[in-house]
Amino acid sequence: MAKKAAKKVEAEPLKLFYIFYNQERWDNWLKTLSESSFEADPKSDEMPEGFRILDGFAVDITVSVLKIIKLYQNKRFTFDEAVEKLSAVEKIVMSPAPEGELGELVEILLLPKLALFASCRLYLAGGFEKDIKVLVKKGRSDIDKDMETALETVSNIGAAVIDGASCCSKYVKDDIEQTTLFDEWLIECERMGEAMASLKNFDESTGEDD
Repeated sequence: MAKKAAKKVEAEPLKLFYIFYNQERWDNWLKTLSESSFEADPKSDEMPEGFRILDGFAVDITVSVLKIIKLYQNKRFTFDEAVEKLSAVEKIVMSPAPEGELGELVEILLLPKLALFASCRLYLAGGFEKDIKVLVKKGRSDIDKDMETALETVSNIGAAVIDGASCCSKYVKDDIEQTTLFDEWLIECERMGEAMASLKNFDESTGEDD
């Protein structure tokens, strides 16, 4: 009986300990962003420090959220556990932006994250569409009429990307004057694909989410 019980325990997915995105992490990013300069250096071709920090801030959120999805895919988390952790991170990230210039920067950061969280929720729920070309066409038609419908459309694209589909740089408009919020969401979907690829072997060892 003891040997059988041991085999049963070994067959169960290992529950590793992870520290996920928390309020302290969010506050630290805000502090760093508030102290950063957005002034361009005329002697340098590099992006101003503040914009580099803002981009790193955005990437950190995307990767942190998709670690939850990756753990769900690898059966480390149940559906309920994944939904609970996703909701906890969403509550922190999508909280009201600070006032002033910092708040304006955070709002720029948060608009693409609408697609991130909607895509993750739909992926966990299942039943999403996968014809990206059709979805992009529909989303472009929807964005000027109904943002909620367009977000629902892009969530299907994002869920498909999480599931392994290739997207979305070829669908993003090159002319910045013609880009819309939908293009920002497509860029986020592209970033999600990159993040999922980078997380291929992420949960092979325990540790803090750094």
